[in-house]
Amino acid sequence: MRTGYASEEALSQRFEELVRRARSAVDRALLPADTPPRVIHEAMRYSALAGGKLLRPVLVMAAAECAGGPEAVNDGVECAAAAVELVHTYSLVHDDLPAMDDDDMRRGQPANHVVYGEAIAILAGDALLTRAFEVLATLPERGVEPERAVRVIRELAEAAGTLGLIGGQVDDLAATEGRVDLATLQSIHQRKTGALFRACVRIGGLLGGAGEDDLARLTDYASALGAAFQLVDDILDVVGDTAEMGKRAGSDQRRGKVTIPSLIGLEEARRMAEEETERAVASLSGFGPRADLLRWLVRRILARRR
Repeated sequence: MRTGYASEEALSQRFEELVRRARSAVDRALLPADTPPRVIHEAMRYSALAGGKLLRPVLVMAAAECAGGPEAVNDGVECAAAAVELVHTYSLVHDDLPAMDDDDMRRGQPANHVVYGEAIAILAGDALLTRAFEVLATLPERGVEPERAVRVIRELAEAAGTLGLIGGQVDDLAATEGRVDLATLQSIHQRKTGALFRACVRIGGLLGGAGEDDLARLTDYASALGAAFQLVDDILDVVGDTAEMGKRAGSDQRRGKVTIPSLIGLEEARRMAEEETERAVASLSGFGPRADLLRWLVRRILARRR
């Protein structure tokens, strides 16, 4: 595969570099653990710095690179990448609660509520969400035009709200109670999982200077990537290994949760994941080598084991 990098190894190295930058940005975005009241800041850092895949902040940076080149991955982009990860972490902390998905493991360690109790876990999730927007409000101080900063804030707020992540979670909770068809399940996934992926890529594109046509292509990419990610996630819940995944394998089945593999079977789910991956890659055809890292990322999702 011809890329803007020298090789597949170079793409992997660039990914690892962006992961390191994302982890550092998230660390900087959080208050120190000894900030009073200490327990809430410890709980926030416990989940946000637990060593997740950091795919979402990397997507922000890769999309900025696609729009404006490697030099576009600057302080403002890192700030937005950190904010996205804080929102994602908040959603995981709340999803794991007994009132939601009732999971006791996350990212290879006990879930936040297991360590700190349900009340602090709820507050930690709330604090991560509000901290994300506090961080985004500093974008103009980092050289981002105020109008563009407002667009970025709106992108993330809409993705996290009732038309995105929260609305998807509401319908996902209801989906465990009765029969759900494929179209309804895909709609849930587009909001609960896909909305934040779309926000990541659009935010990176905006901060990298993408015009409206390029932003539309990036949005198509992100929608397909989100669908592929959810399909692979559902497949891994059936065939994955708890130690590798960092969370309990088979938890969907134990809760009686409706998933795409449970509706159409593993092989058809795998076929759909491959189809969405190729759709994501095809949507980037107008970018040339600038989009190589985005292409590599979606193919990596298809091949992931955890």
